[in-house]
Amino acid sequence: MKSVTVLIKKLPHAEDLPFPQYATKFASGMDLFACINEPIELKTFQRTLVPTGISIKLPPGYEAQIRPRSELSLRGIIVLNSPVTADCKEEIKVLLINFGHEDFVIERGMKIAQLVITSVYRAILLKKNKF
Repeated sequence: MKSVTVLIKKLPHAEDLPFPQYATKFASGMDLFACINEPIELKTFQRTLVPTGISIKLPPGYEAQIRPRSELSLRGIIVLNSPVTADCKEEIKVLLINFGHEDFVIERGMKIAQLVITSVYRAILLKKNKF
């Protein structure tokens, strides 16, 4: 398994929360935690942006992908497209939507998503009229 060094900063409003972490030896994603002061009730078909209290600095050629947690996906809580590029210095926030049949409550410290670090390629486009 390959590794890459990623700088991480915990923001002041997240001091009591853990850093992202891999739950198992071969996990591809690290758990991200909700860094909110009050519970958020996510109603069916509602979406919300949930702060995590961290920011990261990726090396060039890498991105972070925010992916859903399988336990939440089973309940209809899905992560919408949320890539983090190497030039992003802001707090990571997770865009969640509730496609479930029941309202869902997000609480401080809840595991809300997975953070996967992966390499990226930049495309060189060759313009052709026919293939």
